Amino acid sequence: MARTTVSFDSAGILLAGHLYTPDTPASYPRPALVVGHPGTSVKEQTSGTYAQRMAERGFVTLAFDAAHQGESGGLPRGLEDPGRRVEDFKAAVSYLTTRDDVDADRIGLLGICASGGYSLAATGGDHRVKAVATVSGVDVARQFRYGADGTQDPAVFQSLLDAAAQARTAAARGEDPGVMTVFPQTAEQAAALGGRHGVEGFEYYCTSRGRHERSAKFLAWQSMDRLAFFDAFYAVPLIAPRPLLQIVGTLAVTSWMAVEVHQRATGPKELHWIEGASHVDLYDKKQYIDPAIDKLTDFYTAHLTTTD
Repeated sequence: MARTTVSFDSAGILLAGHLYTPDTPASYPRPALVVGHPGTSVKEQTSGTYAQRMAERGFVTLAFDAAHQGESGGLPRGLEDPGRRVEDFKAAVSYLTTRDDVDADRIGLLGICASGGYSLAATGGDHRVKAVATVSGVDVARQFRYGADGTQDPAVFQSLLDAAAQARTAAARGEDPGVMTVFPQTAEQAAALGGRHGVEGFEYYCTSRGRHERSAKFLAWQSMDRLAFFDAFYAVPLIAPRPLLQIVGTLAVTSWMAVEVHQRATGPKELHWIEGASHVDLYDKKQYIDPAIDKLTDFYTAHLTTTD
């Protein structure tokens, strides 16, 4: 398996990516996957892990940094713009269609966490995508509005919108609008704010387990009012007749969102549970990633077939 640094345009912003290609030679173009990262993450973290593992299974894979994040362009830094994130997926598909080693009729999407929601929206509106799968997939807008487990007091998001409005006013006056810090300083603080799910996120992003220097761990305040009206699941019925696979841990507090997607989907669909795994376990723990990779391999092998 070889990794190549690549870049491509997404509506005027240059995105940075890692392209993974199998070692085994092929006399024909291969099927390809675009792999998207969680919110505030970068391509060197879990999306890169999945991209590498799927390249080892015979797919050309592209893991990329979303606009405003990682090594990709875009200001302000840390902006979580849902419309832009969906556009980034489509731009990645466009890039793959230009490559001689990729079969343009056999491209799929794989979204992890926040990219799970974005990949569903992108697939709904882009018929070049022939199959879509998610791992620990969420609609990040729902997560901020309702909480990871869906039980958050609505007043919490209203307070975030207050802060976003104040930040816009500060910026208009030439003042520093600041940023929204996503992770606290300690695991104890993470537990107080988000329970076990909060601790797992802290352990992955803020310790040697998964930390990366370009994973910003903050969001620009303008992200909040953009997330207020976004619905990643609106386009789910448009995915049919293309197939949808969702891989979810049985202990994931976010799994209610995958269940909602499954209920909305009208075409071939499967909700596949990984026993004993939490949301973040599926980012990097081998005992859970291994069966997920096996399932993804079967799914894409079956559905990324040459079209007439």
